[in-house]
Amino acid sequence: MEENKSTSKELKRSAWEVKNPLQKLAKKLGRQEFVSLLIVVVALSSFSGFTAGAVVGGVLYKQVSLLLLEVGFELPERIIQERVVEKEYIPQTTQEQKIINVVESASPAVVSIVITKDVPIIEQYFSDPFEGFFGGNKTFRIQVPQYRQSGTEKREVGGGSGFIVSEDGVIITNRHVVLDEEAEYTVFTTDGRSFPARVLARDPLQDLAVLKIDQEGIIDAEENFSVKPFPAVALGDSDALKIGQTVITIGNALGEFRNTVSVGVISGLGRTITASGGDFVETIEDIIQTDAAINKGNSGGPLLNLAGEVIGINTATVLDAQSIGFAIPVNRATRDILQVKELGKIVYPFLGVRYSLITEAMAQKEGLPVTYGAWVTSDSSGKSAVVDGSPAKRAGILSGDIILEINGERITKENSLAKLVQKHNLKDVVVLKILREGQERILNVELEERSE
Repeated sequence: MEENKSTSKELKRSAWEVKNPLQKLAKKLGRQEFVSLLIVVVALSSFSGFTAGAVVGGVLYKQVSLLLLEVGFELPERIIQERVVEKEYIPQTTQEQKIINVVESASPAVVSIVITKDVPIIEQYFSDPFEGFFGGNKTFRIQVPQYRQSGTEKREVGGGSGFIVSEDGVIITNRHVVLDEEAEYTVFTTDGRSFPARVLARDPLQDLAVLKIDQEGIIDAEENFSVKPFPAVALGDSDALKIGQTVITIGNALGEFRNTVSVGVISGLGRTITASGGDFVETIEDIIQTDAAINKGNSGGPLLNLAGEVIGINTATVLDAQSIGFAIPVNRATRDILQVKELGKIVYPFLGVRYSLITEAMAQKEGLPVTYGAWVTSDSSGKSAVVDGSPAKRAGILSGDIILEINGERITKENSLAKLVQKHNLKDVVVLKILREGQERILNVELEERSE
Protein backbone atom coordinates (compact mmCIF):
# COMPACT_ATOMS: atom_id res chain seq x y z
CA MET A 1 0.00 0.00 0.00
CA GLU A 2 2.93 2.33 0.69
CA GLU A 3 4.21 1.71 -2.85
CA ASN A 4 0.72 2.55 -4.18
CA LYS A 5 0.69 5.88 -2.30
CA SER A 6 4.19 6.70 -3.51
CA THR A 7 3.16 6.06 -7.10
CA SER A 8 0.06 8.19 -6.63
CA LYS A 9 2.07 11.11 -5.26
CA GLU A 10 4.57 10.92 -8.12
CA LEU A 11 1.79 10.94 -10.71
CA LYS A 12 -0.03 13.78 -8.97
CA ARG A 13 2.95 16.10 -9.36
CA SER A 14 2.73 16.00 -13.15
CA ALA A 15 -0.97 15.45 -13.70
CA TRP A 16 -2.14 19.03 -14.29
CA GLU A 17 1.04 19.86 -16.23
CA VAL A 18 -0.28 17.71 -19.10
CA LYS A 19 -1.74 20.05 -21.74
CA ASN A 20 -4.75 18.39 -23.34
CA PRO A 21 -8.41 19.00 -24.24
CA LEU A 22 -9.53 17.55 -20.90
CA GLN A 23 -8.45 20.75 -19.16
CA LYS A 24 -10.70 22.80 -21.40
CA LEU A 25 -13.56 20.43 -20.59
CA ALA A 26 -12.82 20.77 -16.87
CA LYS A 27 -13.08 24.57 -17.07
CA LYS A 28 -16.34 24.34 -18.96
CA LEU A 29 -18.04 21.81 -16.65
CA GLY A 30 -16.56 22.94 -13.40
CA ARG A 31 -14.25 20.94 -11.20
CA GLN A 32 -16.88 18.90 -9.33
CA GLU A 33 -18.83 17.83 -12.44
CA PHE A 34 -15.59 17.07 -14.31
CA VAL A 35 -14.30 14.84 -11.51
CA SER A 36 -17.59 12.95 -11.47
CA LEU A 37 -17.27 12.35 -15.21
CA LEU A 38 -13.76 11.01 -14.82
CA ILE A 39 -14.82 8.63 -12.04
CA VAL A 40 -17.47 7.17 -14.33
CA VAL A 41 -14.87 6.64 -17.09
CA VAL A 42 -12.46 4.80 -14.80
CA ALA A 43 -15.25 2.78 -13.20
CA LEU A 44 -16.46 1.60 -16.60
CA SER A 45 -12.93 0.64 -17.58
CA SER A 46 -12.62 -1.67 -14.58
CA PHE A 47 -15.41 -3.97 -15.79
CA SER A 48 -14.31 -7.21 -17.46
CA GLY A 49 -14.54 -6.97 -21.25
CA PHE A 50 -14.78 -3.16 -21.24
CA THR A 51 -11.34 -1.60 -21.68
CA ALA A 52 -10.22 1.95 -21.22
CA GLY A 53 -8.91 1.85 -24.78
CA ALA A 54 -12.48 1.35 -26.01
CA VAL A 55 -13.63 4.47 -24.15
CA VAL A 56 -10.96 7.11 -24.58
CA GLY A 57 -7.83 5.38 -25.97
CA GLY A 58 -4.69 4.40 -24.11
CA VAL A 59 -3.07 7.85 -23.95
CA LEU A 60 -6.26 9.68 -22.99
CA TYR A 61 -7.05 7.06 -20.37
CA LYS A 62 -3.70 7.60 -18.73
CA GLN A 63 -4.31 11.35 -18.56
CA VAL A 64 -7.77 10.74 -17.05
CA SER A 65 -6.22 8.56 -14.37
CA LEU A 66 -3.55 11.16 -13.65
CA LEU A 67 -6.15 13.88 -13.21
CA LEU A 68 -8.17 11.73 -10.81
CA LEU A 69 -5.06 11.14 -8.72
CA GLU A 70 -4.39 14.87 -8.69
CA VAL A 71 -7.78 15.71 -7.21
CA GLY A 72 -7.32 13.09 -4.49
CA PHE A 73 -9.33 10.20 -5.90
CA GLU A 74 -7.66 6.93 -4.82
CA LEU A 75 -7.54 4.54 -7.78
CA PRO A 76 -7.52 0.77 -7.15
CA GLU A 77 -4.02 -0.66 -7.00
CA ARG A 78 -4.74 -2.89 -10.03
CA ILE A 79 -5.54 0.14 -12.20
CA ILE A 80 -2.44 2.02 -11.06
CA GLN A 81 -0.17 -0.93 -11.78
CA GLU A 82 -1.77 -2.10 -15.01
CA ARG A 83 -3.06 1.11 -16.54
CA VAL A 84 -1.19 4.16 -15.26
CA VAL A 85 2.38 2.94 -14.88
CA GLU A 86 4.34 2.75 -18.16
CA LYS A 87 4.44 -0.70 -19.70
CA GLU A 88 7.11 -2.40 -21.76
CA TYR A 89 6.20 -2.42 -25.44
CA ILE A 90 4.74 -5.71 -26.68
CA PRO A 91 5.42 -6.45 -30.38
CA GLN A 92 2.24 -6.91 -32.40
CA THR A 93 3.52 -9.52 -34.85
CA THR A 94 6.17 -12.23 -35.02
CA GLN A 95 7.95 -10.28 -37.78
CA GLU A 96 8.05 -7.15 -35.64
CA GLN A 97 9.52 -9.16 -32.78
CA LYS A 98 12.24 -10.51 -35.10
CA ILE A 99 13.15 -7.00 -36.28
CA ILE A 100 13.37 -5.75 -32.69
CA ASN A 101 15.56 -8.72 -31.74
CA VAL A 102 17.91 -8.10 -34.67
CA VAL A 103 18.27 -4.40 -33.86
CA GLU A 104 18.94 -5.09 -30.18
CA SER A 105 21.53 -7.78 -30.87
CA ALA A 106 23.33 -6.14 -33.82
CA SER A 107 23.36 -2.47 -32.78
CA PRO A 108 26.22 -2.78 -30.24
CA ALA A 109 28.47 -4.04 -33.07
CA VAL A 110 27.61 -1.16 -35.44
CA VAL A 111 30.06 1.73 -35.20
CA SER A 112 30.43 5.27 -36.46
CA ILE A 113 33.65 6.22 -38.23
CA VAL A 114 34.76 9.83 -38.04
CA ILE A 115 37.38 11.18 -40.46
CA THR A 116 39.71 13.95 -39.26
CA LYS A 117 42.50 15.67 -41.10
CA ASP A 118 44.90 18.57 -40.78
CA VAL A 119 43.43 21.32 -42.93
CA PRO A 120 44.88 24.79 -43.60
CA ILE A 121 43.62 27.78 -41.64
CA ILE A 122 42.87 30.53 -44.12
CA GLU A 123 42.72 34.10 -42.86
CA GLN A 124 41.64 37.24 -44.64
CA TYR A 125 43.63 40.46 -44.69
CA PHE A 126 43.49 43.69 -46.67
CA SER A 127 46.14 45.47 -48.70
CA ASP A 128 46.37 48.52 -50.94
CA PRO A 129 47.63 47.55 -54.42
CA PHE A 130 48.49 51.21 -55.11
CA GLU A 131 50.51 51.73 -51.95
CA GLY A 132 53.67 53.67 -52.84
CA PHE A 133 52.06 55.35 -55.82
CA PHE A 134 50.78 58.93 -56.07
CA GLY A 135 53.54 60.28 -53.84
CA GLY A 136 52.24 58.49 -50.77
CA ASN A 137 48.90 60.35 -50.87
CA LYS A 138 46.45 58.23 -48.84
CA THR A 139 43.35 60.26 -49.58
CA PHE A 140 42.04 57.66 -52.01
CA ARG A 141 43.37 54.55 -50.31
CA ILE A 142 41.90 51.26 -51.62
CA GLN A 143 41.66 48.12 -49.45
CA VAL A 144 41.55 44.83 -51.41
CA PRO A 145 40.74 41.62 -49.52
CA GLN A 146 43.31 38.83 -49.84
CA TYR A 147 43.80 35.44 -48.24
CA ARG A 148 46.74 33.56 -46.75
CA GLN A 149 47.34 30.37 -44.84
CA SER A 150 47.98 30.70 -41.14
CA GLY A 151 48.94 27.22 -39.97
CA THR A 152 46.72 24.13 -39.87
CA GLU A 153 44.10 22.66 -37.58
CA LYS A 154 42.64 19.18 -37.15
CA ARG A 155 39.07 19.14 -38.37
CA GLU A 156 36.35 16.57 -38.96
CA VAL A 157 36.00 16.20 -42.73
CA GLY A 158 33.63 13.26 -43.10
CA GLY A 159 32.27 10.07 -41.66
CA GLY A 160 30.56 6.78 -42.30
CA SER A 161 29.53 3.53 -40.69
CA GLY A 162 31.04 0.11 -40.10
CA PHE A 163 30.49 -3.03 -38.07
CA ILE A 164 32.66 -5.20 -35.83
CA VAL A 165 33.07 -8.78 -37.06
CA SER A 166 35.33 -10.24 -34.36
CA GLU A 167 35.81 -9.79 -30.63
CA ASP A 168 39.36 -8.52 -31.16
CA GLY A 169 38.10 -5.44 -33.02
CA VAL A 170 38.20 -6.19 -36.76
CA ILE A 171 35.81 -3.86 -38.61
CA ILE A 172 34.36 -3.89 -42.12
CA THR A 173 33.43 -0.66 -43.89
CA ASN A 174 33.47 0.87 -47.38
CA ARG A 175 36.76 1.68 -49.06
CA HIS A 176 35.49 5.14 -50.00
CA VAL A 177 34.93 5.91 -46.29
CA VAL A 178 38.66 5.41 -45.52
CA LEU A 179 40.08 6.28 -48.93
CA ASP A 180 42.28 9.18 -47.75
CA GLU A 181 45.63 7.78 -46.63
CA GLU A 182 46.59 11.06 -44.96
CA ALA A 183 43.49 11.25 -42.76
CA GLU A 184 42.97 9.85 -39.27
CA TYR A 185 40.04 7.60 -38.43
CA THR A 186 38.24 7.32 -35.09
CA VAL A 187 35.65 4.67 -34.30
CA PHE A 188 32.79 5.46 -31.91
CA THR A 189 30.82 2.59 -30.36
CA THR A 190 27.20 2.75 -29.23
CA ASP A 191 28.19 2.94 -25.57
CA GLY A 192 30.07 6.22 -26.17
CA ARG A 193 33.64 4.89 -26.31
CA SER A 194 36.07 6.00 -28.99
CA PHE A 195 39.05 4.20 -30.48
CA PRO A 196 41.71 5.21 -33.00
CA ALA A 197 41.42 2.90 -36.02
CA ARG A 198 44.08 1.45 -38.31
CA VAL A 199 43.30 0.60 -41.92
CA LEU A 200 44.59 -2.95 -42.43
CA ALA A 201 43.68 -3.16 -46.10
CA ARG A 202 41.68 -1.47 -48.85
CA ASP A 203 40.14 -3.76 -51.44
CA PRO A 204 41.59 -2.82 -54.86
CA LEU A 205 38.45 -3.83 -56.77
CA GLN A 206 35.50 -3.71 -54.38
CA ASP A 207 34.27 -0.82 -52.24
CA LEU A 208 35.44 -2.58 -49.08
CA ALA A 209 38.06 -1.98 -46.41
CA VAL A 210 39.20 -3.78 -43.25
CA LEU A 211 39.96 -1.76 -40.08
CA LYS A 212 41.23 -2.66 -36.63
CA ILE A 213 40.71 -1.15 -33.20
CA ASP A 214 42.51 -2.34 -30.08
CA GLN A 215 40.77 -3.89 -27.10
CA GLU A 216 40.80 -2.21 -23.73
CA GLY A 217 42.82 -3.83 -20.97
CA ILE A 218 41.15 -4.71 -17.66
CA ILE A 219 42.81 -5.37 -14.29
CA ASP A 220 40.49 -7.04 -11.77
CA ALA A 221 40.54 -6.86 -8.00
CA GLU A 222 43.12 -9.65 -7.86
CA GLU A 223 45.33 -7.73 -10.34
CA ASN A 224 44.73 -10.22 -13.14
CA PHE A 225 44.98 -8.66 -16.59
CA SER A 226 42.51 -9.38 -19.38
CA VAL A 227 41.11 -7.65 -22.44
CA LYS A 228 37.51 -6.64 -22.95
CA PRO A 229 35.99 -8.31 -26.02
CA PHE A 230 34.05 -6.21 -28.50
CA PRO A 231 30.48 -7.12 -29.44
CA ALA A 232 30.52 -8.69 -32.90
CA VAL A 233 27.87 -9.40 -35.50
CA ALA A 234 27.57 -12.71 -37.34
CA LEU A 235 28.20 -12.93 -41.09
CA GLY A 236 25.63 -14.72 -43.23
CA ASP A 237 25.69 -16.20 -46.73
CA SER A 238 24.93 -13.79 -49.57
CA ASP A 239 24.77 -16.61 -52.13
CA ALA A 240 21.39 -17.69 -50.75
CA LEU A 241 19.31 -14.51 -51.03
CA LYS A 242 15.79 -14.11 -52.38
CA ILE A 243 14.07 -11.07 -53.84
CA GLY A 244 11.39 -9.94 -51.40
CA GLN A 245 13.06 -11.11 -48.20
CA THR A 246 13.05 -8.65 -45.33
CA VAL A 247 16.28 -6.78 -44.59
CA ILE A 248 17.35 -4.23 -41.98
CA THR A 249 19.96 -1.50 -42.24
CA ILE A 250 21.71 0.14 -39.29
CA GLY A 251 24.09 3.05 -39.66
CA ASN A 252 25.24 6.57 -38.88
CA ALA A 253 22.63 8.39 -40.98
CA LEU A 254 23.73 11.77 -42.34
CA GLY A 255 26.85 11.46 -40.20
CA GLU A 256 24.80 12.66 -37.24
CA PHE A 257 22.10 10.16 -36.20
CA ARG A 258 23.99 7.12 -34.96
CA ASN A 259 22.47 3.65 -35.20
CA THR A 260 19.53 4.75 -37.30
CA VAL A 261 17.40 1.77 -38.33
CA SER A 262 15.46 1.26 -41.55
CA VAL A 263 13.58 -1.78 -42.80
CA GLY A 264 12.78 -2.95 -46.31
CA VAL A 265 13.18 -5.85 -48.70
CA ILE A 266 15.69 -7.07 -51.24
CA SER A 267 14.30 -5.55 -54.42
CA GLY A 268 16.91 -6.84 -56.87
CA LEU A 269 19.94 -9.12 -57.21
CA GLY A 270 22.88 -9.25 -59.58
CA ARG A 271 22.83 -5.51 -60.33
CA THR A 272 25.76 -3.67 -61.89
CA ILE A 273 26.27 -0.02 -60.92
CA THR A 274 28.82 2.73 -61.33
CA ALA A 275 29.24 4.54 -58.02
CA SER A 276 30.99 7.88 -57.61
CA GLY A 277 31.72 10.44 -54.93
CA GLY A 278 34.48 13.03 -54.91
CA ASP A 279 37.52 11.41 -56.51
CA PHE A 280 36.03 7.94 -56.10
CA VAL A 281 34.51 6.19 -59.14
CA GLU A 282 34.08 2.44 -59.63
CA THR A 283 31.87 -0.12 -61.30
CA ILE A 284 30.52 -2.84 -59.00
CA GLU A 285 29.03 -6.06 -60.38
CA ASP A 286 26.60 -8.55 -58.87
CA ILE A 287 25.34 -6.17 -56.19
CA ILE A 288 22.23 -6.28 -53.95
CA GLN A 289 19.44 -3.75 -54.49
CA THR A 290 17.20 -2.83 -51.55
CA ASP A 291 14.44 -0.36 -50.77
CA ALA A 292 15.59 -0.06 -47.14
CA ALA A 293 16.75 3.54 -46.72
CA ILE A 294 20.50 4.01 -47.15
CA ASN A 295 21.23 7.64 -46.31
CA LYS A 296 24.45 9.58 -46.51
CA GLY A 297 26.60 8.35 -43.63
CA ASN A 298 25.12 4.82 -43.79
CA SER A 299 27.98 3.77 -46.09
CA GLY A 300 29.79 0.79 -44.63
CA GLY A 301 26.96 -0.22 -42.33
CA PRO A 302 25.41 -3.70 -42.31
CA LEU A 303 22.45 -5.00 -44.29
CA LEU A 304 20.97 -7.72 -42.05
CA ASN A 305 18.49 -10.56 -42.47
CA LEU A 306 15.88 -11.53 -39.88
CA ALA A 307 18.31 -14.02 -38.35
CA GLY A 308 20.54 -11.09 -37.36
CA GLU A 309 23.25 -12.02 -39.88
CA VAL A 310 25.00 -9.51 -42.13
CA ILE A 311 24.22 -10.33 -45.76
CA GLY A 312 25.48 -7.10 -47.33
CA ILE A 313 27.52 -3.92 -46.80
CA ASN A 314 25.64 -0.72 -47.63
CA THR A 315 27.55 1.21 -50.25
CA ALA A 316 25.49 3.48 -52.51
CA THR A 317 22.13 5.06 -53.25
CA VAL A 318 20.53 6.69 -56.29
CA LEU A 319 20.23 10.42 -55.67
CA ASP A 320 17.49 11.03 -58.22
CA ALA A 321 15.27 8.19 -57.03
CA GLN A 322 13.49 7.04 -53.90
CA SER A 323 13.99 3.73 -52.12
CA ILE A 324 16.80 2.47 -54.34
CA GLY A 325 19.97 1.56 -52.48
CA PHE A 326 22.75 -0.94 -53.02
CA ALA A 327 24.83 -3.25 -50.85
CA ILE A 328 27.89 -5.38 -51.59
CA PRO A 329 27.31 -9.12 -50.92
CA VAL A 330 28.88 -10.07 -47.61
CA ASN A 331 30.69 -13.11 -49.02
CA ARG A 332 33.14 -10.72 -50.65
CA ALA A 333 33.89 -9.17 -47.27
CA THR A 334 34.37 -12.64 -45.78
CA ARG A 335 36.96 -13.33 -48.47
CA ASP A 336 38.75 -10.05 -47.69
CA ILE A 337 38.86 -10.78 -43.95
CA LEU A 338 40.41 -14.20 -44.53
CA GLN A 339 43.03 -12.80 -46.90
CA VAL A 340 44.00 -10.01 -44.50
CA LYS A 341 44.47 -12.56 -41.72
CA GLU A 342 46.48 -14.95 -43.90
CA LEU A 343 48.37 -12.61 -46.26
CA GLY A 344 48.16 -9.20 -44.59
CA LYS A 345 46.58 -7.76 -47.75
CA ILE A 346 43.74 -8.23 -50.24
CA VAL A 347 44.68 -9.79 -53.57
CA TYR A 348 42.78 -10.87 -56.67
CA PRO A 349 43.51 -13.48 -59.32
CA PHE A 350 44.50 -11.99 -62.67
CA LEU A 351 44.04 -13.30 -66.21
CA GLY A 352 45.34 -10.33 -68.20
CA VAL A 353 42.97 -9.58 -71.10
CA ARG A 354 40.89 -6.61 -72.19
CA TYR A 355 37.55 -7.64 -73.60
CA SER A 356 33.97 -6.77 -74.51
CA LEU A 357 31.03 -8.93 -73.45
CA ILE A 358 29.20 -10.14 -76.53
CA THR A 359 25.47 -9.52 -76.91
CA GLU A 360 23.16 -10.34 -79.80
CA ALA A 361 23.32 -6.72 -80.98
CA MET A 362 27.14 -6.68 -80.87
CA ALA A 363 27.38 -10.04 -82.65
CA GLN A 364 25.18 -8.75 -85.44
CA LYS A 365 27.05 -5.44 -85.72
CA GLU A 366 30.56 -6.95 -85.66
CA GLY A 367 29.72 -10.12 -87.58
CA LEU A 368 30.72 -12.43 -84.71
CA PRO A 369 29.85 -16.15 -84.93
CA VAL A 370 28.38 -16.38 -81.35
CA THR A 371 26.08 -14.25 -79.20
CA TYR A 372 27.84 -14.86 -75.89
CA GLY A 373 31.39 -14.86 -74.50
CA ALA A 374 34.21 -12.34 -73.98
CA TRP A 375 35.68 -10.91 -77.17
CA VAL A 376 39.38 -10.19 -76.55
CA THR A 377 40.00 -6.77 -78.07
CA SER A 378 41.81 -3.53 -77.21
CA ASP A 379 39.85 -0.80 -75.43
CA SER A 380 39.14 2.75 -76.55
CA SER A 381 42.53 3.91 -75.22
CA GLY A 382 44.27 1.64 -77.70
CA LYS A 383 45.97 -0.50 -75.04
CA SER A 384 46.90 -4.04 -76.00
CA ALA A 385 44.12 -6.64 -75.83
CA VAL A 386 46.46 -9.08 -74.05
CA VAL A 387 48.62 -7.68 -71.24
CA ASP A 388 52.34 -8.34 -71.66
CA GLY A 389 53.74 -10.77 -69.10
CA SER A 390 50.26 -11.87 -67.99
CA PRO A 391 48.97 -15.46 -67.56
CA ALA A 392 46.84 -14.96 -70.68
CA LYS A 393 49.89 -13.99 -72.71
CA ARG A 394 51.83 -17.05 -71.57
CA ALA A 395 48.87 -19.33 -72.27
CA GLY A 396 48.74 -18.13 -75.87
CA ILE A 397 45.53 -16.09 -75.92
CA LEU A 398 45.46 -13.72 -78.92
CA SER A 399 43.63 -10.52 -79.79
CA GLY A 400 40.39 -11.47 -81.55
CA ASP A 401 39.87 -14.69 -79.57
CA ILE A 402 36.45 -15.22 -77.99
CA ILE A 403 36.57 -16.79 -74.53
CA LEU A 404 33.39 -18.88 -74.30
CA GLU A 405 33.72 -20.64 -70.93
CA ILE A 406 35.79 -20.86 -67.76
CA ASN A 407 35.77 -24.27 -66.07
CA GLY A 408 32.58 -25.12 -67.97
CA GLU A 409 30.69 -21.93 -67.01
CA ARG A 410 29.44 -19.93 -69.98
CA ILE A 411 30.40 -16.23 -70.10
CA THR A 412 27.38 -13.95 -70.50
CA LYS A 413 26.39 -10.40 -69.67
CA GLU A 414 25.08 -11.60 -66.29
CA ASN A 415 28.06 -13.91 -65.73
CA SER A 416 31.00 -11.81 -66.86
CA LEU A 417 34.58 -12.92 -67.33
CA ALA A 418 35.74 -10.79 -64.39
CA LYS A 419 33.06 -12.25 -62.12
CA LEU A 420 34.06 -15.81 -63.00
CA VAL A 421 37.79 -15.14 -62.57
CA GLN A 422 37.20 -13.62 -59.12
CA LYS A 423 35.63 -16.85 -57.92
CA HIS A 424 39.10 -18.41 -57.94
CA ASN A 425 42.24 -18.03 -55.89
CA LEU A 426 45.85 -17.29 -56.77
CA LYS A 427 47.70 -20.17 -58.46
CA ASP A 428 44.42 -21.85 -59.46
CA VAL A 429 44.62 -23.45 -62.91
CA VAL A 430 41.44 -22.74 -64.89
CA VAL A 431 40.30 -24.29 -68.16
CA LEU A 432 39.32 -21.82 -70.88
CA LYS A 433 37.28 -22.73 -73.93
CA ILE A 434 38.05 -20.22 -76.66
CA LEU A 435 36.88 -19.68 -80.22
CA ARG A 436 39.57 -18.74 -82.76
CA GLU A 437 38.86 -18.49 -86.48
CA GLY A 438 35.80 -20.69 -86.16
CA GLN A 439 37.59 -23.43 -84.21
CA GLU A 440 37.12 -24.18 -80.50
CA ARG A 441 40.28 -24.65 -78.44
CA ILE A 442 41.04 -25.54 -74.83
CA LEU A 443 43.72 -23.63 -72.88
CA ASN A 444 44.90 -24.14 -69.29
CA VAL A 445 45.82 -20.92 -67.50
CA GLU A 446 47.36 -20.47 -64.05
CA LEU A 447 45.97 -17.33 -62.41
CA GLU A 448 48.38 -14.89 -60.80
CA GLU A 449 48.13 -11.96 -58.40
CA ARG A 450 46.77 -8.78 -59.87
CA SER A 451 49.32 -5.97 -59.52
CA GLU A 452 48.61 -2.25 -59.55
